[in-house]
Amino acid sequence: MRILLINPNTSRAMTAKIADAARGVAGPDVEIDAVCPSAGAAAIESHVDEIAAAVAVVELVAADRDSSDPADAYVIACFGDPGLDAARELVEVPVVGIAEAAMHLAAVSGRHFGVVTTLSRTLGRAHDLVARYGMERACVSLAATGIPVLDLEDTASAAVTTIAELSADAAASGADVIVLGCAGMADLCAELTARVGVPVVDGVAAAVGMASGMVRMGLGTSKRDEYARPPREFAGAAAGHPGFGADPVTRGGKHAPRTAGSAPHRDNVTRGAEVFA
Repeated sequence: MRILLINPNTSRAMTAKIADAARGVAGPDVEIDAVCPSAGAAAIESHVDEIAAAVAVVELVAADRDSSDPADAYVIACFGDPGLDAARELVEVPVVGIAEAAMHLAAVSGRHFGVVTTLSRTLGRAHDLVARYGMERACVSLAATGIPVLDLEDTASAAVTTIAELSADAAASGADVIVLGCAGMADLCAELTARVGVPVVDGVAAAVGMASGMVRMGLGTSKRDEYARPPREFAGAAAGHPGFGADPVTRGGKHAPRTAGSAPHRDNVTRGAEVFA
């Protein structure tokens, strides 16, 4: 089974980190390929950034779909779930957003959950997603740390402390589970669970688990009505037009990451991109 993990921002360091988190929960038969766009938003911190991210997601999914070895599932590794609906129109296999997966698993792990995210300007989008996923009763708090996304590439102790403090506040206000509201926090679950004393859900791990489970169940994306193939073919990089392109940061299963200098994996995805471990 192959899962394509898409980080919609251009940070290679963050893409490598979330790939490690994904491989930490993937089964031995699951190959994780992680990519990010070679151009676009450096971080997803505004509505403008989200539009760029959604276009990048669609281009990367379309390019991989049309390659010689398309993925069995796709994971969108940004808490805003940019481009999720559009990506589902393009393929029949599962497409899972990390916010969607994290909220659903948190609602199973406890009756109530709280979300701890990055900048306060992203809280509106988080509120929208809580409503979209039917989680208004389950979600008891949304808190912003004030930490920019790119500051999480190399998480400092001060950042971890801030996230832990807000997570503890959420638990004190009734959250049985904490949802981390950024893919850049994917490596903090174990430490935060120990500090806060309640389960902490990372959306990257949650989405990989959900996507791989759907593949094993033979459950894909419905092609009835809304998620049917679009009436006009997407005219992006997959169709040979100028687009975002991709940096395939890491490739391989849980025990077989791509090494530096390896040849590109798929022509459509790697056009003009540097490949490194």
